[in-house]
Amino acid sequence: MLVKRGIAVSPGVAIGPALLFGAENFKLSRHYTSKSAIETEIGRFHAALNAVCTDIEENQRVATERLGKEYGAIFGAHVLMARSPELVSEVERLIREETNTPERACEIVLNKYAKLFQELGSRYHAERAQDIYDLKNRLLRQLLGKQRQEMTDLTEPVLILAHNLTPSETANLKREFVLGFVTEVGGPTSHTAILAGALELPAVVGVGEFLSEVTSGDLIIIDGDRGEVIINPIESVIAERRAAQQKNESNYAALEIERTAEPITADGERIQLLGNIEFPTETGHCLERGADGIGLYRTEFLYLGVEQEPSEEDHYQAYCRVIEDLGGREVVIRTLDLGADKVPSVGGLPAESTNPALGLRSIRLSLQHREGFKTQLRAILRAAAKAPPGSVKIMFPLISSLNEFRQAKMVVRDVMDDLDEAGESFPREVPLGMMVEVPSAAILADQFAAEVDFFSIGTNDLIQYTLAVDRGDPAVSSLYRTGDPAILRLIRMVVAAADQPNRKIPVTVCGQMSSDPKFLPLLIGLGIRRISVTPHSIPELKAVIRRLTIPKAKDIATHAEWLGLSRGIDNYLQGEVSKICPQLVR
Repeated sequence: MLVKRGIAVSPGVAIGPALLFGAENFKLSRHYTSKSAIETEIGRFHAALNAVCTDIEENQRVATERLGKEYGAIFGAHVLMARSPELVSEVERLIREETNTPERACEIVLNKYAKLFQELGSRYHAERAQDIYDLKNRLLRQLLGKQRQEMTDLTEPVLILAHNLTPSETANLKREFVLGFVTEVGGPTSHTAILAGALELPAVVGVGEFLSEVTSGDLIIIDGDRGEVIINPIESVIAERRAAQQKNESNYAALEIERTAEPITADGERIQLLGNIEFPTETGHCLERGADGIGLYRTEFLYLGVEQEPSEEDHYQAYCRVIEDLGGREVVIRTLDLGADKVPSVGGLPAESTNPALGLRSIRLSLQHREGFKTQLRAILRAAAKAPPGSVKIMFPLISSLNEFRQAKMVVRDVMDDLDEAGESFPREVPLGMMVEVPSAAILADQFAAEVDFFSIGTNDLIQYTLAVDRGDPAVSSLYRTGDPAILRLIRMVVAAADQPNRKIPVTVCGQMSSDPKFLPLLIGLGIRRISVTPHSIPELKAVIRRLTIPKAKDIATHAEWLGLSRGIDNYLQGEVSKICPQLVR
């Protein structure tokens, strides 16, 4: 038995036979052509390019129909890349001036572009390099007439193991035959990871080299909750995971009744249960599962896979759709949470930091790129006019100082003045809040509480920055501890600061911690009354809430803090939630 660990990007457990999709290795029989054949070879290149683009456009249509136009936009970006005038002219030049074959010209040009992206050093650019390699392989397959087994050809259930899965391959997965997948490369922001989450397939990426240790047909377990891949598990592990898998499936079916139940504790305390979304289409998923509204609307996808920065109208339409679907319920819209490397048309800014997590990103980028920031804020304020007063809230990410929050607030006031002069309709009183995701924000929460309308604790980054652990790096993933005592203390500090008699501002927890049932009693015991979670976890969290009392939650929090060691805290919390709601034991 071999256990590999990577980055969990889509939850769930899958067990079944492996199907390997290894990296392609095309061997070119010739590198050069004769001068008399140049025009024919250029024609052959364009025929292959047109065929590839037609195929990508079909993938775009399928993804749009199955998942929504936001997912289809991924493939629109691939078509733009394939038809890039610079790329096409460079390939033509190598054929015409240096008599390279189309195959060799495509390989030279696309390898060069991919390596340039890889050398930029960030995970985001490495993922874009994989998109370029995918385009190269598509072109070479067309030019060489080689066929590769496609995901659409599957006729029996399998687990896909690959060096990398392209977005097109992921979008074409047949849900009835593909139980889950694992890749050697990739990260949590890759297009493939995003599509996996939308398809609700258990998935682990960034495992590192392991395909040489697996044969197609080997029994595999993919744990998309823990980020584990178990190759040829022993009988006892198979039996344990199968039992857990079957229990989870039957328990989740039994929890369907919780969709319509109110999230009220056994002693009558109402807990606000909201959803996290990436795209407008996900609003329906949250409401179907009984969410009170949207506690975290990430707006980053408007900026990904596009050649130009989204317009005010692009923003406005996306926000209006969510507001309309919510029918008056609350929505918290988080402003841009990306680095400068991912935002089109941002010029004149410093080069990306060698450590992007500590560089120019989130609110820092917005405050330096104010025109783009104002564009987004204008759209939010205009859209808010279509909702009940106070139901649309604006949240700023990665706030680390009072000065940053005050600057962001001033930009909002400037935008309001501009809208007023233009005669646009918008609400004057829009709640402005901040993410608490760096230690400085938690430590100074008492000062922030005098100026913000609400806090939202982003536990993913808060853990990363507090423990100095890159949450996307499998090499140090064992050090990333959600239940670390330092994190519990910081959460309690924020709650205490927000709960002063003269303030009483709401605090939400919106990171992955809030979506895990075992942490829910702890959070409630620490004073949290609002959580924002992934849509699929809502029913089981309701089940915990409805079987929990506030005194019990406080006892759990007190004991967890007393334990003092993260591993002991995790084990204790798992044991407590199994007593409260036995059907959730994993």
